[in-house]
Amino acid sequence: MRTSWVNLLAAAVAAPMLPGLIAKTKAAVAGRQGPPVLQLYYDLIKLLRKGAVYSRTTTVFFSAGPVVSMAAILAAALFVPLAGTASVLSFDGDIILFAYLFGLARFFTVTAALDTGSSFEGMGAAREATFALFAELALFVNLVGLAKATGTFSLSGLSGRAAESLGLASPGALVLTCLSFFVVALAENCRVPVDDPNTHLELTMVHEVMVLDHSGPDLAFILYGAALKLTLTLSILAHLLFPMDLGSPVKESAFFLSVLAALSIAVGLVESSMARLRLLRVPRLLMAACVLAVFAVALQW
Repeated sequence: MRTSWVNLLAAAVAAPMLPGLIAKTKAAVAGRQGPPVLQLYYDLIKLLRKGAVYSRTTTVFFSAGPVVSMAAILAAALFVPLAGTASVLSFDGDIILFAYLFGLARFFTVTAALDTGSSFEGMGAAREATFALFAELALFVNLVGLAKATGTFSLSGLSGRAAESLGLASPGALVLTCLSFFVVALAENCRVPVDDPNTHLELTMVHEVMVLDHSGPDLAFILYGAALKLTLTLSILAHLLFPMDLGSPVKESAFFLSVLAALSIAVGLVESSMARLRLLRVPRLLMAACVLAVFAVALQW
């Protein structure tokens, strides 16, 4: 249990580094120097030193949105196994709670955006809710596939060699699950081709337009929550791709962080090689991910 807490704290501290790796990868592909890998740490420290500005039209939901959203993602981190160790908390059926905690974070983010009364933020909230309808369906189907592979409805089952057993028993199911979950991870974290976190055009933004009115510590909570959510989704994918049972906690932690870094670079390469899809085509991509997850479950029977 102590090792699980140490891994969780290490992942929580290292989470802001993953968006930095993605940005650095995109800059390298474009031939630019780009921001430093630790840029998000600097931004978080700067924002935490500032004060928050609230519009007179907003209510308590606007100020509660970033706090509840980050708290929900922190709670979800308790159920994700890290570096080959069991999760801090686990019970049979926690994969459902894990998905609902992500949904709770999204709900309060959307509520805070709608509370401003801004037409732009309302537009972004509507798009976020629409995409979430398909992304959560694909996420649930993938979690069902993981439950079938591990023999338990708990995410802690990924901490063993269940993913390796799935690869040996049904390599096709493992490949389909990894592809589907990678698309879901891009959608859940508002990355290209679903959304572009670097755009500044209100008519094309989805997630970023919902947080335009947040400032100071509230914006820091949102940015850190997004980085931690990226870490959690990539952690599940890392356990699917590679068995973490190396016999040494130090080796497992080092290998786990290396896999997270490699997956972050892969996300950066994806974002550098393609543009964001048109809004009408995003649901098709997410439904394709859902179909892949269904086929992966079917191959396990």
